[in-house]
Amino acid sequence: MMSDRIFAGIWLLLCIGGLFIAWQIQSEYTYEPVGPRPFPMAIVGLMALCSVLLLLRHPDVVSWPHHKVLQRLLVMVIGLLLYAWGFEWLGFPLATALLTICIGMQFGATLPAAVVSGIVMGGALFFAFDYLLDVTLPLGAWLS
Repeated sequence: MMSDRIFAGIWLLLCIGGLFIAWQIQSEYTYEPVGPRPFPMAIVGLMALCSVLLLLRHPDVVSWPHHKVLQRLLVMVIGLLLYAWGFEWLGFPLATALLTICIGMQFGATLPAAVVSGIVMGGALFFAFDYLLDVTLPLGAWLS
């Protein structure tokens, strides 16, 4: 399909720009024998290779999903944007619980099951990250 080729062409141009940027990476400290440049160059080089392969391959026939699936995807994107927007203000446990409820409802869960799983997921993940992994997460500005 033409959209694959347009995407691959734009991505290849971005990768070429990324290679120029990665080539200019310098460090004052030599903490590695090869320096900081090879890893970004390798990652961007692999992405460029994949975009060239996408440009050269035979395009697949595309069949768009039913409008109900597209509607669910739109709700998921909006939910994730709201999660990112309200993450600091709501705090990790509450924002994660609300996102889990939204996702659960999108997959056909009943409201009580979605609420219970949201509360458990928000609390369990907060405990795991904050106490077990020692990753500091916000509790929410509304609590301070």
